[in-house]
Amino acid sequence: MPVLPARQRPQPRHSATAAALVVTALLAGVACAPARQATAPAAPAVPSAAAPQSTSGPAVGPLPALAPGEVGVWVTTPDRSKLLERQPNVTLGSLESARGPTLVVDTSTTYQEIVGFGAALTESSAWLIQNRMSPAQRDSLLRELFSRREGLGLSFTRLAMGASDFALDHWSYDDVPAGQSDPTLARFSIERDRRAVLPVLKQALAINPQLKVMASPWSAPAWMKTTGSMIKGTLKPEAYGPFALYFRKFIEAYAAEGVPIFAITVQNEPHFEPGDYPGMRLEPPQRAAFLKNHLGPLFARSRIRTLILDWDHNWDEYDSPLAVLADSAAKKFVGGVAWHCYAGEVSAQSLVKYVHPDVDAYFTECSGGTWSPEFAQSLKWFAGALVMGTTRHWARGVLLWNLALDEKNGPHAGGCPTCRGVVTIDSATGRVTRNVEYYALGHASRFVRPGARRIASSSDFPLSVETVAFRNGDDRSMTVLVLNGAAHTQSFTVRVGERGFTYQLPAGAVATFHWR
Repeated sequence: MPVLPARQRPQPRHSATAAALVVTALLAGVACAPARQATAPAAPAVPSAAAPQSTSGPAVGPLPALAPGEVGVWVTTPDRSKLLERQPNVTLGSLESARGPTLVVDTSTTYQEIVGFGAALTESSAWLIQNRMSPAQRDSLLRELFSRREGLGLSFTRLAMGASDFALDHWSYDDVPAGQSDPTLARFSIERDRRAVLPVLKQALAINPQLKVMASPWSAPAWMKTTGSMIKGTLKPEAYGPFALYFRKFIEAYAAEGVPIFAITVQNEPHFEPGDYPGMRLEPPQRAAFLKNHLGPLFARSRIRTLILDWDHNWDEYDSPLAVLADSAAKKFVGGVAWHCYAGEVSAQSLVKYVHPDVDAYFTECSGGTWSPEFAQSLKWFAGALVMGTTRHWARGVLLWNLALDEKNGPHAGGCPTCRGVVTIDSATGRVTRNVEYYALGHASRFVRPGARRIASSSDFPLSVETVAFRNGDDRSMTVLVLNGAAHTQSFTVRVGERGFTYQLPAGAVATFHWR
């Protein structure tokens, strides 16, 4: 559900009970609150004309070794003169005086463990990579995207269980002729994924074995639904058991292919019923009943350890996951809440975390598109609100929408004709264009590895400056991200204990500071 002016977005429906729970948690000052709450900027507006978003290069390369006391600096500027480009090192030394506002990093206070950053490997993305690139081009792109040594080091991805709008057509893993059903799922098969999704995914996993895979259905098979179609409708009461089995069979089939499924969501965007691509409405009572009576017990009996995430929809309706989590029998099977960006504010993630501090947050979808072609504005949105904002508000993983689309923003089967991929692949030549999302992700994914933890950071920066800090678990290296959303160059100091450094960051620029 991209942010399109013509698209109808769901209206907030915050129940009095949910609001009361949130207010109670806020007044209680729950200890899990972020060190500084970053409020996401408004989604990029639709300009009448603007400079193009994308660039054909340069690609990233291996990270250099840093000596003790050296701070590596990588910068992206809004005019694209620097694109995740390494700058001269600065020195982490004793501070006699601070220059400008100060960001204080507290390594003794840690928050959520990071799973990773990445984007969805939709059928469209996989088909392009598998069928519109030569083997050499495909290998080069996948190494650039997933390699920890040579590239962005993406370590989180999302699959559609069957068709989404970014598929070649509408299909599920258990399609039968109209009027028939298959309650035992005898016809279940992932054969279609062997055409493109599995080959590309396996190659990515070979490059980065730390890659975590989550999956979401856009719709149950048509025969399970009230509409008898993958378009619109809800799950029939008698289909709850077969739909749970659908998940188990998917996870087991992928495991047999050597692809472990880290997490699933019960339903993509369960409060949205699109008219031209697969979707399915599941209200909180339905999701709770499905979780506690069917999916959760089936996973327990089958010894499936895949995480179950609820919601997988927008920030504005945070009362929906709160309603599911209020059912204790359902909650015990919920490993986290998944969030999308298309309505509301990122602070909703913290509101739910305050009420349920034992439930993790994951950010699982946001797309850019031609509705916001300005590189500078989109850089602020993707780097500030999504990479920095979602992690400050407890996200363990950050996922954007399509990993790759073609020069016509496809292929797609309904849905969004103007969505943009992290990269664009020319369907005739296989040439790769790197979009603003590539650089926003790279500012974190190249440096913040799986197992890292967000650490406390607080500042007296203007509200237009966003920051977040992490510490890797393997080598204890530190990473600080800064977005200067102000209209002027910002001088500032980063302090860690008795040491620190100063820096000047151009207006609208993003910087990553990394040191051991």
